[in-house]
Amino acid sequence: MLIRRMNASFGKLQNQTLELHDGLNIIQAPNETGKSTWCAFLLSMLYGINSRERDKGSFIADKNRYAAWSGRPMAGQLDCLVQESELTLTRSTRRQTAPMGEFQAVYTGTANAVPDLTGQNCGEALLGVSREVFERSAFIRQNGLAITQDAGLERRIASLITSGEENTSHSEAAAALKKQLTRRRHNKTGLLPTLEAELLDVQRQLSDLETLSVQLAEVRQRIGTHTVREAALEDALRQHDAWQAWQKQQELEQAKTAAEQARQDCELLRRRLQTDAIPEPETIARLRGALSNLEASKSALEKAKGDQDVAAKTLLQAESALTESPFAGMAPTQAERLPLDLPRKPRFPLWLLVLLAVLGAAAGFLIYSGSGELLPAIAGGCGLFGCPSLVIGFFIGKRQNRWEAAAEALREQRDADLDAFTALYQAAETARADANRCSAAAEALYHTFSSNEQAILQELRRFAPTAFDLSAAEPLLQECERRRRQLADAEGAAQAAQLRCEVLAQQTGERASAEPAASPTRSREELTAELAQLRAALAADRSAADRLSGQSDAMGDGVVLRSAEAQLQSQIAALEREYAAIQLAMEVLDTANNTLQNRFAPALGRRTAEIFSQLTDGRYKSVVLDRALHLSAEPQDDSMYRDIQLLSAGAADQLYLAARLAICELVLPEDRRVPLILDDALANFDDERCATVLRWLKEAAKDRQILLFSCHSREADFFSGDAEVFVQRLTNPGEEV
Repeated sequence: MLIRRMNASFGKLQNQTLELHDGLNIIQAPNETGKSTWCAFLLSMLYGINSRERDKGSFIADKNRYAAWSGRPMAGQLDCLVQESELTLTRSTRRQTAPMGEFQAVYTGTANAVPDLTGQNCGEALLGVSREVFERSAFIRQNGLAITQDAGLERRIASLITSGEENTSHSEAAAALKKQLTRRRHNKTGLLPTLEAELLDVQRQLSDLETLSVQLAEVRQRIGTHTVREAALEDALRQHDAWQAWQKQQELEQAKTAAEQARQDCELLRRRLQTDAIPEPETIARLRGALSNLEASKSALEKAKGDQDVAAKTLLQAESALTESPFAGMAPTQAERLPLDLPRKPRFPLWLLVLLAVLGAAAGFLIYSGSGELLPAIAGGCGLFGCPSLVIGFFIGKRQNRWEAAAEALREQRDADLDAFTALYQAAETARADANRCSAAAEALYHTFSSNEQAILQELRRFAPTAFDLSAAEPLLQECERRRRQLADAEGAAQAAQLRCEVLAQQTGERASAEPAASPTRSREELTAELAQLRAALAADRSAADRLSGQSDAMGDGVVLRSAEAQLQSQIAALEREYAAIQLAMEVLDTANNTLQNRFAPALGRRTAEIFSQLTDGRYKSVVLDRALHLSAEPQDDSMYRDIQLLSAGAADQLYLAARLAICELVLPEDRRVPLILDDALANFDDERCATVLRWLKEAAKDRQILLFSCHSREADFFSGDAEVFVQRLTNPGEEV
């Protein structure tokens, strides 16, 4: 078989493709990029996924471990060459409970189905071996190098060294014989112990049968005596019943008289209540509630009056403060429109300033005009004009500033007075609104209180015409309640008397009992206690009789029991002969298995030793295996075999690998060219031994396709430039670089 291509939606592989060639294929990829997932996918494509497998502890079933990370159903396709035929295998998932349960096999490039190839027999039909044999031979994982026994591997080995049939296995045959041996005798279980226990039980029944007959006769005699005494006690109790029936008849007559008297008392009280117009309990309760509400209304009215007085005082204080304001009698808007009484603004006559200026200018011109120069005359005139003007302007400005300061102070005072007046005005308005609200509330509460009071008094006068004051309401209601309670008590007593009459009538019956001739001599308690003890003893005796009779019937008669004893003894003898024969068969089977092991183990050991010697450059010369396929190796320079557990991890992995490769050569069909799958199987090898193994694998790849998955780059580097080896470097699942 030659694998061409794989396409997977499996685990972290999301519709990824892996191309493969004939011979040795090196697939190098870092950890967690899907190498082991590709290996598991190949195994699942060939042999399917066990949908009944469940997670247990740290073990995760393949259907859960390799569920597609994308959330899509598991699916895959495998293109391969099988005996000159190109095939395409497809597995998909239609039901979640059966991952990759849908299988199809066609000839590549066509829709023609491959005959007799199903999802169940695919792997064994194409590779010629079962899944168990394939996993223990050609499918090599890093943590699965060790060889483990399996019934399928045993049958395959047996077929190679015997007749060629693969339907026999020592472990299965030994297990079947052991099961039959256990079925006949295992500690205290099995057919023989069961029959021996039955034989002892039959013999015990025979010895107990006569004892049971004697005990049953004694019990039946006691039952007869107890039955006679029971009848006498029942007659005495019937006399007690007749006496009590007559007494109950007398009690019934007295009860009828008392019930009639109670009924008449109730009727009298009821008529009196109707005559006096006593209200019903519901009306009394309603009036009590109305009185309570009236008291609450009275309290609320008093509180409202208090609030009204407080509001009136507050209003009076606010109006008094408002009258003291200079703006009293006006609204804030009117006060704001009043003109401000400012002092008269100072004025200076401009004509005087003009006159002074003209005189000064003229004087200056006259003083300097004698010089004969026009420019000094003009300058002198301006100087005499400017100096008086500056002095007069200074005094005018200072007086103007004083007037403006006084005017600003008057404006600020007026603004403060207006703010104070506005606050007082608003406080007065608020106090007036509160006073009006409190007055209205008090008035409303007063009207409500008065109307409720008159309504209550009006209803009270219906049964108390003289009630003109609420102070008499509570005593009147208490009296009404007392009289209603008196009627209720009388009615309850009448009902109780009538009920007692009915109960006594049911107990006594309609027919009058005749007075007994005499009263019983013994009390009912004594008779009842004695009868209970007698009946308990009688029940115990009858139960014992039934039990003894049942035991006797169950045991049967002596003839039947002796016949059963003889039959059991015969069966025990036959089973003991079968037990001895099965023991002999197991001994013969062990001898035959030892013979097969002695024929197969040397051949497997020799081939393992040859491969192991090549892998270790001749450091070891011989390998031996025991029944459990446990390995030991003999060094080249030492005559003592060393157990595999004494070797280094790398040497042990090499020995396991050699044994697995030897098993592949011995048990895998040569005509099928079963591919060899190695998943990081060389991880513990040093570079030198790794190179030796790689050379051996390249040579072995001439006869079969080999897929070597590795997380190291040394394998790919070793075959760099070698055209006979196909090397792939993957960084992500299915991505070639």
